[in-house]
Amino acid sequence: MVSEYLQVLQLLLAGVLGAAIGIQRESLGSAAGFRTHVIVATAAALFTMASEVMDPASPGRVAANIVVGIGFLGAGMIMRESDKSVHGLTSAASVWAVAAIGLAVAIQLYIAAIALSLLILAVPYIPHRHMHKTER
Repeated sequence: MVSEYLQVLQLLLAGVLGAAIGIQRESLGSAAGFRTHVIVATAAALFTMASEVMDPASPGRVAANIVVGIGFLGAGMIMRESDKSVHGLTSAASVWAVAAIGLAVAIQLYIAAIALSLLILAVPYIPHRHMHKTER
């Protein structure tokens, strides 16, 4: 069993990684910002830690339910406008990703969690072509 000191450090790491992404999302005008990302990352980490204590034989059940729960939360962020444009998809995806980061930290996949965080932070700066249906 993981010591409580390590668990606190894991929660702090999940929170810091979630905060970094949340600050960036907030600076880009996203509805889901600092607080949302910190809460989701740390809660996912704690749910994962608790599942390892409650049922060490199958902690994957809680992980699967974290994915479903965050998917439900993310679905509420996505809005379709009358002009058929969709808003909130990136916010929903970033919240889903920070849940994965929190889960990864809780199972001691620190390098993977940090790598995903860095990738998410880099995404807004990667050039891409935005195409509308009328441009095709």
